[in-house]
Amino acid sequence: MNNLPSMEDLRLFCMVVRKQSFAASALEMGVSKALISKRIAVLESMLQARLLHRTTRKVSVTESGHIVYQWAQRILEDAEHMAEAISSSKIVPRGLLRVCTSSGFGRNHVSRAVSAMAQHYPELEFQLELLDRPVDLVREGFDLDIRIGAVHEESLITKLIARNARVLCASSSYLEQWGTPARLADLAQHKCIVIRERDQEFGRWKLEGSNGAETVRISGPLSANNGEIAHRWAIDGHGIILRSMWDVGPSLKRGELSRVLPEYQQDANVWAVYPSRLSTSAKVRVCVQFLEEWLANNV
Repeated sequence: MNNLPSMEDLRLFCMVVRKQSFAASALEMGVSKALISKRIAVLESMLQARLLHRTTRKVSVTESGHIVYQWAQRILEDAEHMAEAISSSKIVPRGLLRVCTSSGFGRNHVSRAVSAMAQHYPELEFQLELLDRPVDLVREGFDLDIRIGAVHEESLITKLIARNARVLCASSSYLEQWGTPARLADLAQHKCIVIRERDQEFGRWKLEGSNGAETVRISGPLSANNGEIAHRWAIDGHGIILRSMWDVGPSLKRGELSRVLPEYQQDANVWAVYPSRLSTSAKVRVCVQFLEEWLANNV
């Protein structure tokens, strides 16, 4: 093979794989769809392999394309680390940082932290995505995930950046009408507002109390995949919620909600999660440190 793929074509190909669309990739990169198609065709010709299946609705990766995607990510990251090793970026980090987190925590806290970080590190470029679903950091090309709750993937590096817990809450109007549960098992007879987010099991709450871990099955007429909506419904008197202190703390202080069974809680610490290959990345290290300090002072 006389010619090697350009770094820019590899970067463009990775974008198409993540977006699964030529149009979305063109919009993201500020170029035409025709240019995207042309550069992918050049890459396929150079590698003598079909990398993508194209349909009218979306783009999917071929077996060869998957191999190229894995190598392309490593090549791009190695090139960035090389630049860090011989430049001032060890002190002044630069480059693109793709960060994801859950929607509620992202809107209320991570977005504000990123705003402050962007002012502090003008050489960094941020892409923040709010996703209330499990995320495959390697496949989806994220550098950093800010997660609430347990991390189960052994292949990822984790760092605790803030302490947090989920607590049971309800409005005074709900408790006046339906009564206050005296023990955890009573929740099975109450209207509970069920949330389906990243690490939360749907329809079952596992909490820590004086007797250790206990589990109760719960149900109710309202459920959502967004914690902020559930929070609003609880204030409106629709039921009991299990929600993070970072979210319901202000409502508890204002008296809009009251703790229910305050001896119980669920660990929901905040973790910085990233692939092991980025363990030496200056931009990831700086971002994690900044977030840890910002959350300590603002949450």
